[in-house]
Amino acid sequence: MSDRFRIAVRRFGPFETAIAKQWAAFCAATGCPLELDAVALDLNPLVESIFTNGGLKDGTWDIAFIVTDWLADAVADGAIRDLAPMMQANPVPDYPTGWASSLTGMQQFGEAIVGLPYHDGPECLVYRKDLFEDSAERAAFKAQYGYDLAPPTTWAAFEDAARFFNRPEQGMYGTIVAAFPDGHNTVYDFCLQLWSRGGELVDPQGRPTLDTPQAIAALEFYRMLVNDRGMTPPGLAEIDSVKSGERFASGDIAMMVNWFGFAAVCELPGCAVKGKTAVAPVPAGEGGTNASLIVYWLLCVAAGSRHPEIAYAFVRHCMSAEMDKVTTLEGGIGCRLSTWTDPEVNEAIPFYHQLGDLHHGTRTLPRSRALPRLVHVIDAAVQQAITSDEPTAAILRRAQAAAVDLDLSH
Repeated sequence: MSDRFRIAVRRFGPFETAIAKQWAAFCAATGCPLELDAVALDLNPLVESIFTNGGLKDGTWDIAFIVTDWLADAVADGAIRDLAPMMQANPVPDYPTGWASSLTGMQQFGEAIVGLPYHDGPECLVYRKDLFEDSAERAAFKAQYGYDLAPPTTWAAFEDAARFFNRPEQGMYGTIVAAFPDGHNTVYDFCLQLWSRGGELVDPQGRPTLDTPQAIAALEFYRMLVNDRGMTPPGLAEIDSVKSGERFASGDIAMMVNWFGFAAVCELPGCAVKGKTAVAPVPAGEGGTNASLIVYWLLCVAAGSRHPEIAYAFVRHCMSAEMDKVTTLEGGIGCRLSTWTDPEVNEAIPFYHQLGDLHHGTRTLPRSRALPRLVHVIDAAVQQAITSDEPTAAILRRAQAAAVDLDLSH
């Protein structure tokens, strides 16, 4: 038997440090003699290792970080273990009532539970409260736009604020967009734009609806954001969500729509914008409402794990209130309700208690084996939009034709 316990980690500093601390605590508590081999991988290499190369099934990995988007494929391929039998024998304390219901549904397949939530955080508006509350900035904004400066609640106001704060000569940009073509960032952004305008990704029968007026308005606004240097910095095709979060944390972005976790990271010691960051709901589009997306990371036990009992025991360990708090204090987003209201956490991250409110009305992508194909179609359409002058309506008509045979009802 191998003396190493291997975890495929989504590359993100807080994940890497939290897992190391949680493993050390696990070994101290249980006497586990295995050496941790936690390998941090960017999104595409992570997918390649755990799925394309069969690492979940061939014993390469014991545990993997798996995002909810990937669950349908992982279950259909038999790549991850059903934890329900082990949970019945050795329950996870407080599960599922100790978590928001929005964090317990995606991993439930009938009676099977195929993973447990490790990192959460819906999309939200993240902004520099020191800039938005500055009296001189407020006076200048009102003089220019005719209304009071405030965290934008509509995309029109978001554009105004982005243009107002865009000052490249001062090293400041109004906003930032994660346009790296990895099949995630641009797709999530498109969905937010679509839902906040009252549109839908699929109809009630699970058929894609990509050529609607709301979809056209969504993609039109998004391509403008990416390409308009009056609002955003150059080089966005190289920026993913992590890099955009790092840019905001460095102090040169006034606001962004991104995962809650990147706001929390700004409160870590030494961050340039510590004490200057706040969060609010995602803006709404014309004729729409506030909408947010929740995609969360789970710890899943690999079907081919060489140490399945230890793997479950460690996942269970990470679900404890103490270890969920470790995830949070390292810069991740713990998933337990107790963590969201924890006094120490809220002292370190003053807006943490807002997580409960931000979860209201969150949306998820369809849980379907057809989702990766739809994601590919959307990502291709967004890339065409931001790299060409082709009319948005034509791009989306072609995307609809490419997706017309997809059924996302199951």
